[in-house]
Amino acid sequence: MVKSDASVAEQPQKIYLPRTSESETLKKIRHTASHVMAMAVQKLFPKAQVTIGPWIENGFYYDFDSPDPFTEKDLKAIKKEMTKIINRKLPVIREEVSREEAERRIKAIKEPYKLEILADLQEPITIYHLGDQWWDLCAGPHMESTADLNPDAIDLESVAGAYWRGDETKAQLQRIYGTAWETPEQLAEYKRRKEEAIRRDHRRLGKELGLFVFSDQVGPGLPLWTPKGTILRSILEDYLKQEQVQRGYQQVVTPHISRVDLFKTSGHWQKYKEDMFPLMADDDELRAEEQGFVMKPMNCPFHIQIYKSELRSYRDLPMRLAEFGTVYRYEQSGELGGLTRVRGFTQDDAHLFVTPEQLDDEFLKVVDLIQTVFNSLQLKNFKARLSFRDPNSDKYIGSDEAWQKAESAIRRAVETLGMDHFEGIGEAAFYGPKLDFMVQDALEREWQLGTVQVDYNLPERFDLEYVAEDGSRQRPVMIHRAPFGSLERLIGILIEEYAGDFPLWLAPVQVRLLPVTEEVLGFCDQVAAQMRPLGIRVEVDKSGERLGKLIRNAEKEKIPVMAVVGAKEAESNSLSIRTRASGELGSLPVAEVVDRLKTAIAEYGNF
Repeated sequence: MVKSDASVAEQPQKIYLPRTSESETLKKIRHTASHVMAMAVQKLFPKAQVTIGPWIENGFYYDFDSPDPFTEKDLKAIKKEMTKIINRKLPVIREEVSREEAERRIKAIKEPYKLEILADLQEPITIYHLGDQWWDLCAGPHMESTADLNPDAIDLESVAGAYWRGDETKAQLQRIYGTAWETPEQLAEYKRRKEEAIRRDHRRLGKELGLFVFSDQVGPGLPLWTPKGTILRSILEDYLKQEQVQRGYQQVVTPHISRVDLFKTSGHWQKYKEDMFPLMADDDELRAEEQGFVMKPMNCPFHIQIYKSELRSYRDLPMRLAEFGTVYRYEQSGELGGLTRVRGFTQDDAHLFVTPEQLDDEFLKVVDLIQTVFNSLQLKNFKARLSFRDPNSDKYIGSDEAWQKAESAIRRAVETLGMDHFEGIGEAAFYGPKLDFMVQDALEREWQLGTVQVDYNLPERFDLEYVAEDGSRQRPVMIHRAPFGSLERLIGILIEEYAGDFPLWLAPVQVRLLPVTEEVLGFCDQVAAQMRPLGIRVEVDKSGERLGKLIRNAEKEKIPVMAVVGAKEAESNSLSIRTRASGELGSLPVAEVVDRLKTAIAEYGNF
């Protein structure tokens, strides 16, 4: 497949829904529904040719080459025809044929896409029929009959463009997405959650709250942070930096580019060359090698160079180097999704260089830090995934012994802590196993956030050493860790988790003063001047709108604390407080408001 910057054209906005338990029955229902949909399309649009139509999470799709674009009206007609097919109770029949027979049948119906698909298949070739009316090349599985489908539990959702086999030089097709469930009640619940996901969508809320923007002139997957969004980023950075300082981390800063040779030594170039961002990405792929520089996709080789800049003693270890480092990865545009999948993102990266004897203790301390972060962010529903290598894959580097030691260290840690965990075979990084924290949000969706990795391989590849107590040269072990994962992804998840209604300590604007008349503006400015030196983020609304509009605007922008100020408040040095968390609190002295704000912010609580 050609690597394309636009594998899917006119891609609809992806709505990230709760993960469902995809039972074998649901998979069969969705796969069968996709065939029923394709049959319905070809019945109504005889010139439409089918390509591929798999089941996917929450539903199915089929790609069609049709001379006319499908409309919303067409989707309704297709769904109506699907119901007729289902009600005919057609048997779903599996047939094995030779390549020659499959080719003969395909040529008879004049569908060239099937010939291309056939060329990639191994014998025996399997065909699935819907009665004697329609068939397609398919590996299955399917239900035994269309009677096993409930038409009231199926819906068609949208149409998007897609290039044939993800190659923008090939034909542009039309992709119809559908969803299918066992019962109408499940479909209704799916739609309810989908509506809730739209309500919480961080792309919409990010725009409404003025946190970030994207620009075609800058490029896809490269967010631009507004003043309010930058405040939010800074709050999270400052919070983690304070936690790290208390735990003995040292902050470092490294460049955005480096020589390609650095990533050849680490192994990243050999493993992820196509996903790295050359400075001249539009030139021949060898240009980066000739030029000698590439934009960094990760920070670890840079921190290794800092460690290696002088000979270390066992007394220097553990050495904990931390950085909020921006990295760049050449994601295809069809895979981009707001802040959760971008091309430039900032990792809260740290690399610990430890002796083998220090490994277990340092690993437990990192896990404690991640749990502290999650508690502060109110992300309390999570479990740990032990991301180990697939012993049957050749994508990993290093010896079996190194991998066994690293995996054993992770397993010991979760057993010591009694953490809820499961193993993910094949989920390891190419240089070492990981402990990934899988967080479930308010919509029961699962996200990977914090991660800790044990690495014996990069110290070997970069020939890292320290002087042991007996004077010998020994190899340190590396721990890679990132409690946030990336700031962009974390903020996208938090926007959706809170539905944009941030807790007081995280809100870009914590307090808004709402003057009833111009005469009290001076008093409002004085109150704001008292709050700002204390770290309270406060605004005075000077729009001149009526009080009702002032309150509605503050509510729309989800300001945690609103303070109405009239002549009475100015005279008594008080504020009439209204909060999103607790509603109307009445008139309170300014000094009391300030003290309560300071306490709530310091304790990550509400006013």
